[in-house]
Amino acid sequence: MDLFLNFPLMAAVTAIIFAQAVKVPIRLLLSREFKPSVAFSSGGMPSSHSAAVTALTTGIGIVEGVTSIMFAVAFVFSIITMYDATGVRRHAGEQAVALNKLINDFQNFIDEAKDWNKKAEYEKRRELKEILGHQPIEVFFGGLSGVGIAFLLFPLY
Repeated sequence: MDLFLNFPLMAAVTAIIFAQAVKVPIRLLLSREFKPSVAFSSGGMPSSHSAAVTALTTGIGIVEGVTSIMFAVAFVFSIITMYDATGVRRHAGEQAVALNKLINDFQNFIDEAKDWNKKAEYEKRRELKEILGHQPIEVFFGGLSGVGIAFLLFPLY
């Protein structure tokens, strides 16, 4: 039970719970949409990662002092975490949006390919002439294939 007496830890846990819980009313105010599930998802306003690490760092600063080694470690940890939340994680989210679009494009391609044999010969030729470049999904899977083939062939040399 001494774990509950650890102020920096309890500050961090409380900050996480608060940040996650407050996402629901913020979403309601901004989008007029009541969605309790946002309390259990990542992203959104406010960042529970940032809340947790800053609460932890502040708690350590209060208990140990701002000149302590523990405060220095927590401070650097906080900076890295917040940088990651605003940079790498945000970009990963943007890439997820692009990948979801590629998946949808690929599904559309598959759906259209199912009817290919049913089309008259003149329709096939007309469609082929209209294709001037590659769809993003084609480029993606082409690149993926090239990388895979290179890794498969490398051990043979």
